[in-house]
Amino acid sequence: MRRDVLRWALYVLVAVYLVNCSTHLRLHVDMLRYFAIKDCVELGCPPNSVAAKDYLPWGYTALLLLLSKLGILKSSVLVFINCLYLFGGLYFAGKLAGSTKTGLLPAVLVLLNWTTIKFVTHPLSEMQYLFFSLASLYYFHRYSEGKKAGYLILAFVAAGLAFVTRSVGVALVGALGVGLLWEFRQQLLEFIKKHKYLVILVGVVGLGVVVFSRQLGLNHYTAVFGKQFKEGLTFGKMLEWHFTEWPQLCLNTSVVKWVPYLGAERLTVLFLLLGILLFGGFLYLLFFRKNEIPLIVKVYLLFYSVVMFNWPFYDPRFWVPVLPLLAIVAVYIPFQGPRWRQVVLSVWLAGYVVLGIGAVGFYTYTSLNKEVMARTHANGVYRNEYETIFYGKPLSDTARHIDSAALEVIRRYDR
Repeated sequence: MRRDVLRWALYVLVAVYLVNCSTHLRLHVDMLRYFAIKDCVELGCPPNSVAAKDYLPWGYTALLLLLSKLGILKSSVLVFINCLYLFGGLYFAGKLAGSTKTGLLPAVLVLLNWTTIKFVTHPLSEMQYLFFSLASLYYFHRYSEGKKAGYLILAFVAAGLAFVTRSVGVALVGALGVGLLWEFRQQLLEFIKKHKYLVILVGVVGLGVVVFSRQLGLNHYTAVFGKQFKEGLTFGKMLEWHFTEWPQLCLNTSVVKWVPYLGAERLTVLFLLLGILLFGGFLYLLFFRKNEIPLIVKVYLLFYSVVMFNWPFYDPRFWVPVLPLLAIVAVYIPFQGPRWRQVVLSVWLAGYVVLGIGAVGFYTYTSLNKEVMARTHANGVYRNEYETIFYGKPLSDTARHIDSAALEVIRRYDR
């Protein structure tokens, strides 16, 4: 019965997500950057323009260019593609879960998460990266089971597509490298003994690539780190940011929603402590509690976490690409045990589901109601732009300048 309930919940959520394909174009600062880069490539732009120097990977821009050439670059098409990416990623994640007790629950948990519904409806690269990264992990896992070269090729092709979509794909490349070393550990030891001079040469070449990375153009993304630290960012602040992202994922609520009730400082301390506990629990479940999670997934989650905790920007959306894997880990939480534990976990799960239904319902409502969307999307930052498109002029009481770039993007690509 429980499995039937989960299956029907999954069907309903998939249908609701597809309804959101009718949303108006949802603006985001990074989304505007992607469209500006696309226009630079397609239409040309001055060499000194911001878009011409933007460091965003080109993978998602390539999708925008393809859709533009086909004449179907509209918000409805982009959200539909995001849905396909998400559903495909959940399929691969389910296969990685294998014969464990997870079943359909991780997919339902992911679809109920507020970050998932939010960024499915935004033209951003999260879902594209999620799909290719999970495909890569799945095909490598298949290779490790049967040693068929075709699966290994697919794993690295998907990893390459993931890497050109988001720079965090370096964690995926690293995980595949470790996976290969593990699969061929015996042969590797024999090879090193037999060809030690060749191994030394490869090591020297690798060191040279690192030393001359700037001349080779490989420090494109490391420059981002350097710039942030020069502006006063500390490692402790980065840890605070990323630990406070975890409760927002696990409790299924944005910290911003609670600021009016508890205050920003108090919430920061509370979410920081919760984040440390939750991340510690995640590591315990992943590496110390008995589970059937493939080694390649464990290594990837570890590498991904290391990259994220060193990423000099704050946003819970950075964890969206690994949500299906985090959900698989979460299913290993032991509900059995002391009465207090059962009560706490039951309350958490009930709250997660209620908040998730609310988030999915709210985004669907705004997708179908342009007035509410104009007023609430991005906390009303783009309200004047939306109202100009919808009604011919801003209707807001508070006068604010019109972002001409945002207005033009809505005009060209909405619906």
